[in-house]
Amino acid sequence: MPSTRGTVGHAGARTAVVALGALAVSAGFVAPVSAQPSTAELTWSTCPAEYELDPATDDCASVPVPRDYANPAAGTIDILVTRHRAEDPGARRGVLFTNPGGPGGDAIGSNSMIADQLPDSVGAQWDIVGVQPRGLAHAGAVECDTSPDVLAGMNLGFLGGTARAACEGDAPGSTAHITTENTARDWDEVRKAMGEDVVDIYGLSYGTVLASTYATLFPAHAGRIVLDSAVDQAWLWNHVLWEQNDGYKGRFYDLMDWLAAHDDTYGLGDTPLKVYQRWSDRIVEEAGGNPTLAPPPAQIGDVPPGLEQVADAYRAGVDLTGPARVQFEAFLRTLADPTHTQAASSIYVLTRQALPARNAWPMLARMIRDGAEAAPEGAGAPDPNSPEFQRAVQAQFMQSIVVCNENTAQARPDRIPGWLFSTFVTGDLFDAVGYSFSAGPACAGAPPVTALPPLDGQALATAPLLLQGLRDPQTPYDGGVALGGQMGAHLVTVEGGDHGAAMQGGNTVVDEAIVEYLETGSTGITHAPEAPITAPL
Repeated sequence: MPSTRGTVGHAGARTAVVALGALAVSAGFVAPVSAQPSTAELTWSTCPAEYELDPATDDCASVPVPRDYANPAAGTIDILVTRHRAEDPGARRGVLFTNPGGPGGDAIGSNSMIADQLPDSVGAQWDIVGVQPRGLAHAGAVECDTSPDVLAGMNLGFLGGTARAACEGDAPGSTAHITTENTARDWDEVRKAMGEDVVDIYGLSYGTVLASTYATLFPAHAGRIVLDSAVDQAWLWNHVLWEQNDGYKGRFYDLMDWLAAHDDTYGLGDTPLKVYQRWSDRIVEEAGGNPTLAPPPAQIGDVPPGLEQVADAYRAGVDLTGPARVQFEAFLRTLADPTHTQAASSIYVLTRQALPARNAWPMLARMIRDGAEAAPEGAGAPDPNSPEFQRAVQAQFMQSIVVCNENTAQARPDRIPGWLFSTFVTGDLFDAVGYSFSAGPACAGAPPVTALPPLDGQALATAPLLLQGLRDPQTPYDGGVALGGQMGAHLVTVEGGDHGAAMQGGNTVVDEAIVEYLETGSTGITHAPEAPITAPL
């Protein structure tokens, strides 16, 4: 799903939108079905060096596909495919296609990571296959202008129009073929080239939309499908980011609660409000501007000595004035120096990025306590001259192109004042991201060129498995349940707010559900606990 990855320019720029988790014991084990691969049409070899994949376990091949399925005369593009080979060839069941989300997620770089995170018995029995989405590197890569003016347009939130102008150059309409449906059709070309009649699928986030599109178009060739952290088709795309606004705010307060509960470890305060103040002070120290997200409610521990008799009135007053106070303080700091904005703080940006993945919370806690220098190597924004930065920009362009190419959710011009305020006055990520899409600026100048087919799982031989987190801010619960209903999926509700139930790691109930489903076609599991934090505290 679309997500924020900070800025595409320097650290002080306004934030732009980008797209987008143990060996389990299986109940009802069924003996493996012989599924020897037939890959005569593919030449598997070492993967491109930049991915640093181990040739002992992973290899790559290219498959030519039509550039435009509606216009065969438009030629072909070569789509790179990577394969993490089944670790127990004698028990091989077939292939499991993966997608890491986005849109814009690199399927070559993520496939081996997904293989490592899925339960061990999945990696033993399936060739795990990543098909690079079109428009990215090694898949008909689109050349895009990355000049400062273009990046400035992206950072202001004019994502779709800027991306089209940057990537189409003198050929208007040349990015119209970069859509979810065409990528799903690419999957089927890869399936045929691999000689497989049926492919199983693990789709994460936006990957659930791609997987559902494939299953709708090619139900006879879609086997067992795991939808991890799904989204309502009716939200695509303007409404998705709007739904994330409240989810991210709620998850932020979960973080404040967790840090207060771990005061003995981090020393940031024994109430959420005290932790918030330490977090705010660190952002001011780093960037000069304070966060404008409303503080959490005051607790008894926040009442100063001597005011115990009026504790309830004190707390009510703090709660009433807190949201306006932080907005006013930020406004004064910006008046004094326009560069003093919360969006210039790496800790602020990383806070929002870390919210959907609790394993990142210990690292964030240390940064709040010790400063940005406590971040591990590679956690900050990449150097603008680095290949990593260029890949991030390309992913952002491709996400913006896909989202606007197939955007069917109507814009809400009445929300333009909120977009103006959050983008140009406060620089508040927790509001600006959702407003930029919902109000319309994100796809201004980039009207849709197509729409996804109505997603429907009725023709599938096996109902999909849906894993959905109750407090996942990236793909809110109700939206995932809606897609699951369209696809006829079996729902497993996962406690907590991790995005990607299978990717957090350590959740043995989720792992058991995945293994049982992939091996037998069903599972009786309907509820899973929140995954433990496995990262060192």
